[in-house]
Amino acid sequence: MSRLADAEQAQPARAAVIGALGVVYGDIGTSPLYAFQQSLDAAGSARPAAVLGVLSLIFWALALSVTLKYVVVMMRADNDGEGGILALFALAQRNLRQFGAWPKIAVSLALAGTALFFCDALITPAMTILSAVEGLELVDPDFSSAVIPITLIIIVALYGIQKRGTARVGGAFGPIMVVWFVALGVSGALAIAARPAILVAIDPAFAIALLTHRPAMALAIIGAVFLAITGGEALYADMGHFGKRPVRIAWFGLVWPALLLNYFGQGALLLGASGPVARPMYALVGQSLLPFMLALATAASVIASQAVISGAFSVARQAMQLDMLPRMRILQTSALEQGQIYVPVVNFLQFVAVVGFVLGFRSSDALGGAYGAAVVGTMFITTLLGAFVAVTQWGWPKWRAGALFGLLLAMDLVFVLGNLTKVEAGGWVPLTLALAVFIVFSIWRNGRIDLRHALGQLAVPLDRLPALIDGARRVEGTGVFLASHPGFVPSALLRNIEHNKVVHERSLILNFEIMRTPRLSRADRVRVKELLPGVYLVTAFFGFMETPDMRETLRACRSRELRVYLEDCSFFIGQHVVIARPRPGWKGLTRRMFARMQRRSASSAEFFRMPVRDVVILNTVVEI
Repeated sequence: MSRLADAEQAQPARAAVIGALGVVYGDIGTSPLYAFQQSLDAAGSARPAAVLGVLSLIFWALALSVTLKYVVVMMRADNDGEGGILALFALAQRNLRQFGAWPKIAVSLALAGTALFFCDALITPAMTILSAVEGLELVDPDFSSAVIPITLIIIVALYGIQKRGTARVGGAFGPIMVVWFVALGVSGALAIAARPAILVAIDPAFAIALLTHRPAMALAIIGAVFLAITGGEALYADMGHFGKRPVRIAWFGLVWPALLLNYFGQGALLLGASGPVARPMYALVGQSLLPFMLALATAASVIASQAVISGAFSVARQAMQLDMLPRMRILQTSALEQGQIYVPVVNFLQFVAVVGFVLGFRSSDALGGAYGAAVVGTMFITTLLGAFVAVTQWGWPKWRAGALFGLLLAMDLVFVLGNLTKVEAGGWVPLTLALAVFIVFSIWRNGRIDLRHALGQLAVPLDRLPALIDGARRVEGTGVFLASHPGFVPSALLRNIEHNKVVHERSLILNFEIMRTPRLSRADRVRVKELLPGVYLVTAFFGFMETPDMRETLRACRSRELRVYLEDCSFFIGQHVVIARPRPGWKGLTRRMFARMQRRSASSAEFFRMPVRDVVILNTVVEI
C-alpha cells in the first residue's frame, strides 16, 4: 500500500515539474539562441581568451543571480505560495507602517518594478521568435527575406489565440520544453566531449581577465551577458502555479545543467573552428539535424512568449486589485484553472508593441540592444524589497540581511550599469515605455486617493441609515447595493431613496475587500451582519490574484444562512462621475487625466461579474 501511495504522490509531483518546464523556464530556456553570440560580439572577438571569459561570466551570472538569488533566497519570500514583484510588495506592506517613509518608497518601487515588467513582456516575444526564425538563414541564405514575414505570422497567430485560452495547448508546453532542454544539453555535451578543456572557464579568473583587459568594453560585455539570465524573474513570479519544490527540481535537475552544457558546448565549438561560426547554437547540431532544431527552437520561443503574455495578464489583474491600474475587462478562459484569464486591452497593446519592435529593429542582434534594459530594473527592485522582507518577516538580523542582500544588490547594480550601455542602441525604447506606464500607474493611484478623500466628505455614515429609510415605501425583492466603504451608506442606496422613495424588502449592502494575500478559501469568502430587519451588511473577501465574482459571493452568503439567489436580485451601482476642478500645472493635468481614465475604466458590473441586464446605475458627481 505504501508503494502505491508513493506512486500516486509522485505522479502529480512529476506533472508539476514538467508543467514548470513549460511555463516558468521558457524565457531563460531560449536564451542560448542569442546570449552567447551577442556577448562575444560585445567583446569584439571570438579568440580563446574572449570565449573563456564570456563563458565564465555566464556561468557565474547563472550561479549567483539565478540560482542563489532566485531559486535559493527569493523563493522563500512567498505570499501564501505566490511570488513576483506585486506579491512581494503585498507581503512587504504588512509591516510598512512602522517604518516612516518606507510605505511611499515601497509603493514607488512596486509601481516602477511593475512598469518595467510590462515592458520586458513586450520585448521577449519579439526577441525569442525572431532569434529562432533567423535560423532559416542557415538552411538557405535566400530565406533571409522571409524571416520578418514568418515572425509576424507567428506573432499574429499567437496573439490571435489568446482569447480562446491556453488551457488546451498548455499541457503540451512541458513535454516540448523537456525535449528542448534535452536537445540543448546533448548537443552541448557532445561538443564538450570533443574539447573538454573548455570546462576551465568555470574559473572566475577568466571573467576577471576579460573585463580588466578590455575595460572600455567591460560594461557592454556585462550588459550582453545579462541576456543569459533574462527570465530569471519568472522563476520567482510563476512559482505559485506549481510550488517551490517542482520549480527547484526542474532547475537543478534539468534546466541549469542543460543551459551550462549548451553554453560551454558553443564555446568548445568556437575554439575548435578554423573560421567564424554564425549562430553557434544551431551549428552544434550539424546540417542534417538543423531543420529539427529550427522547428524545436521556434516551438520553444512560442512557449516562452506565451508564458510572458499570460504573466502580463496575471500582473495586470494584480495591479487592478491593488489599485494601481484602472479596471479593465477580464475574461476567464478556463472553468478549472482560475489563473487562465484573458485581458483584451493588455493583449491588444502587447500585440501592437511587439509588432512595432519586430518592424523597428528587424533582427535579434538589433533587439539585443533593447532587451534587458527593462527587466534588470525589476530584478534590482525585487532585491530591495526582499531585503526588507528578510528583516521584518523572516527575523534575520540586519548584519545577515545586509551581507547577503548587499552582495545581491552589488551584482544587480553591475548589471544595471551594464545595461545602461544599451540605452543609446535601443534600450531607451523600453525605458521610455516603462516611464509612460509608471506615470499612468501614479496618476491612477494618486487619483484614487483624491477620489476616496472627496467621497469621504460626501459620505453618509451607516448609523444614519435607519433615519433615511424611515417612511420609505417597501417594495418586493432583494436589492444589492455596492459599497466602496463598509462604514458608509452606498451612494446608489442614497440616490435610490432620494429619487424613487423606496426600499427593498431585503437590502444587501455589499462591499468587496481585496486582501494582501493571493487567494482565499471559500470558507473565508464572506462576512454577514444584519444591521436592521431586512438590511444586511455583506463583506466579500478576495485575494489580489482573484477576480471578484458576484455569483460566488451570493453562494457564499447562502453558506452563512442568508438565502439570496442571483435571479431574485436587482443590483444597484453608484457610478462616480469625476470632474476635475480647474487647476494649473502638473497637478491639474494629472487630475484631468485621472477623470478621463475613471470614465473609461470598465464598469463595476463587468468587473465584478454581475448580470448586466439586472443592473441599475445611479450617478454621483464628484469634484476633485
